[in-house]
Amino acid sequence: MGELRADWRLRLRREGAHGPICGAGVLVDQHTALTCAHVVRSPDAVMWLEFAENSDLAPVAARVRPGGWLPEAEGGGGAGGGEDVAVLRLESPRPQARPAPLEPRLWSGTEVHATGYAEGFDDGMTLWGRISGASGERVQLDAVTKAEVVRAGFSGAAVCTRPHEGRPARVVGLVVSWRGDMGEVLPENNRLAFSYLIPVERIAELSPLIKELSSPYAWDHDFEERVNRWFEDPDAEPVKITVVPPGSGKDRSLRHLPHRADLVYRGGGSSRPDLADHALSHIAFPPGQYLAYWDWLLGTRPRPAQAPALAPADRITVLVDGLDEEPEPGPLIGLLARLRLFGFRLLLVFRHEGGTGWTAARDELLLPALLGHADLLLARLDRAEFSRAVRLGVVDSASLGSVTETADRRRAERRLLDDLTDPHQRLARLRELIRTLRADLRSTGGRP
Repeated sequence: MGELRADWRLRLRREGAHGPICGAGVLVDQHTALTCAHVVRSPDAVMWLEFAENSDLAPVAARVRPGGWLPEAEGGGGAGGGEDVAVLRLESPRPQARPAPLEPRLWSGTEVHATGYAEGFDDGMTLWGRISGASGERVQLDAVTKAEVVRAGFSGAAVCTRPHEGRPARVVGLVVSWRGDMGEVLPENNRLAFSYLIPVERIAELSPLIKELSSPYAWDHDFEERVNRWFEDPDAEPVKITVVPPGSGKDRSLRHLPHRADLVYRGGGSSRPDLADHALSHIAFPPGQYLAYWDWLLGTRPRPAQAPALAPADRITVLVDGLDEEPEPGPLIGLLARLRLFGFRLLLVFRHEGGTGWTAARDELLLPALLGHADLLLARLDRAEFSRAVRLGVVDSASLGSVTETADRRRAERRLLDDLTDPHQRLARLRELIRTLRADLRSTGGRP
């Protein structure tokens, strides 16, 4: 089954945020949307884009991008009349929204659907059909009944494949028009009526941006899912290091993730004092101790004698984007190490493997964090094993020393790590131990 709701399905209005609904659109990245040129009407028009299926995303104004006005050929009318596409740029990005997966390949007979906003259906209505054949630069859609032919309000809507075998729905084109043989206003009042789409492949031929976004290498969804799982899992490793080459699909996916972090630091472009200031808003330091803690975080004074009352109740996440682009990463790594003492989680992005600061980040941030995480999981496993033994009624004077034997065995493995001098080997063994501990906890009912 596919997702019931999609961030990338857009409802369009003209004449302001509360103006009349005039069609549909598709979000293709955080800055860009597609719709029909005849919906926009003019290359200098301002449109309002609504995320009709996600009320948490605020509507946003959009204008035609330079080179994004691809109107229908003069006198085209109906099928085969040339292009009818507008590539819009949002006035402010929406990285929280998941963009549409574009598919440039198209096969006859494919079952597809589209959601539009016809009169009386402001919340959307979905129609189904099958890909038929080419009609000029457009593709014909055959509906089961004439009542399922598209109508006013569907222009610009995404034409999507049916999800199957774990493969999500993919957008293969935009609804551009319908045509009836008798020229009647409604499809069902004609003897014959068909819908038409312009395929993603054709739009990509006309727009270099859409060609780039529809490439199989445009995104790295596996990376995106791994990072999202890390954000969502409170038991995940507290420090994560990843390499994201500039201009890669991984890089494009990363641009849709910073909103998930509580604090974002961009290497070479952000301010350490600002990071310290924002971090302190999440730390319960004693009254009147702001400057003392701010100086300490920046490494200019010793740690204050009076400790903060509490570490953050919720794990606060810092994303450092481009740690190796920081001119002097040492002071930044020192600040991050001090934030780790308060329980802050760190997502460290390097733009090049082995870049500046790589070794220090591994030795001063990653290894200590993973060792502490392993110790935390060990303590939890010990408690979980003992609690299970109590529930099963096996704790007595004879069995007291054996009820935590799995935790005892893992603790011995943990001690062996202290004897390893090769950092790569130590890191690999440590991660293996953490995976084993997580599996042990699942088997004993102690999470994760």
